[in-house]
Amino acid sequence: MRDLAPFLARGRQAHQSLMGEQVRMYRQGEDVFDREAGQTAPGPQADLYGPGPARVRAVAQATGTEEQAGEREVSLRDYEVALPWSTPLPPGTRVLPGDRIEVLASEDARMVGLVLYVKAAQYGGTATAWRINAEDRS
Repeated sequence: MRDLAPFLARGRQAHQSLMGEQVRMYRQGEDVFDREAGQTAPGPQADLYGPGPARVRAVAQATGTEEQAGEREVSLRDYEVALPWSTPLPPGTRVLPGDRIEVLASEDARMVGLVLYVKAAQYGGTATAWRINAEDRS
């Protein structure tokens, strides 16, 4: 059997050269009630990655679905977010459904500010990038 390491290294380098977006992945903390203000405020955010390079692309076969969220109709669109294969996570941390990925910079200015919600993360020793399935809930 041939040694795959040199091929994987070249593939990972090539894939990373396609990463034209800058993203940040974080976990939103539980909401906190502020007794003085009488309001609920978002909890603290825990950074999982970034800011760093990524490739964000809509999944071609996804048509999106319309869902009701309270009084509002929400469109769900699927995306694949590819991060460098060697991306570390904080010790003892795994990416969980509901974690968020925010696009900070992109060649496509319309993507800046897009917040995606993680659905699943894919792992693999022979992958050229770390792929995360996410959805746009706007």
